[in-house]
Amino acid sequence: MPRNRARLRSVLNWLGPFVGLLLVLAIFSLMPEVRDRFLRMANIKNVVTQSVIVALGALGMTVIIISGGIDLSAASNIALSSVIVAYVINAGGSPGLAVAAGILTGALVGLVNGGLVTSLRLVPFIVTLGMLGVARGLAKWIAGNQKIDAPLTWVNGLMSRNPEPSWLVLSPGVWLMIVLAALLAVVLRLTVFGRHVFALGSNEQTARLCGVRISGVKAAVYGLSGVFCGLSGVMAFSRLTVGDPTVAVGLELDIIAAVVIGGGSLSGGQGSVLGTMIGVFIMAFLRNGSTMMGWPNYVQEIIIGSVIVAAVALDRLRQKRES
Repeated sequence: MPRNRARLRSVLNWLGPFVGLLLVLAIFSLMPEVRDRFLRMANIKNVVTQSVIVALGALGMTVIIISGGIDLSAASNIALSSVIVAYVINAGGSPGLAVAAGILTGALVGLVNGGLVTSLRLVPFIVTLGMLGVARGLAKWIAGNQKIDAPLTWVNGLMSRNPEPSWLVLSPGVWLMIVLAALLAVVLRLTVFGRHVFALGSNEQTARLCGVRISGVKAAVYGLSGVFCGLSGVMAFSRLTVGDPTVAVGLELDIIAAVVIGGGSLSGGQGSVLGTMIGVFIMAFLRNGSTMMGWPNYVQEIIIGSVIVAAVALDRLRQKRES
């Protein structure tokens, strides 16, 4: 009986995000004001494309939350990386060099976070809260507190809604998101590193006694998340066609919420790439449906905030039952 109950809880936890997504789709598809437009292929394609920036950040956040950490600087890291991409292109650098610079910038910010957390034994919340301001300030300084216009290159086509060649159907950024999500899922589930990440989040002291190099894993986790933020910054530049130091303000809440809604636990040790992606689309369709309904932005924020609180409350309830 206990085994059957555990299996049932596991199945319900796995199905939860899917039920949430179907519920959001059903609610808006039944509303007379938007039902004729909400589930049209053009709108779905638009939502999926808009989800890339949050999704890439959420993939990196998934690894951090599973390990028992948190990163409040993700959105600022995305803004800084997008500014670096625009700065390099505007300075005459090649598009490839600009993309590499953006990704490396994101990785560097992540490694600094990981280094401070491990070497100084500081709480990730405090470290990344400080980095939130540092990264955003650096972005404004480099950009001169204004947008950086850059010449059009192939980078601007990464988030195009009408990709070239047309047989791609979806923008290259969407396909990149899908490939990276699949690779990360394999890494987390089928590699030693992935098992160490889950072990670290489940019980750090036990993981240490089992021979897991705690400092190395934490540094790698934050560095990997930084890479995803750097990629997200590249996509932000591609979508906006400028380097904007004020982009993605508050986006860290959407990123963290997507992971939690998808089944990730803020206490660590739980989470999945598939769940995170479902969480991303729940958030995206919620915002899209609210916008199509013409609801004010503050109504959307209230709805999103309520969903986050509900997801965290369900996570705490699940932990109490398991204990």
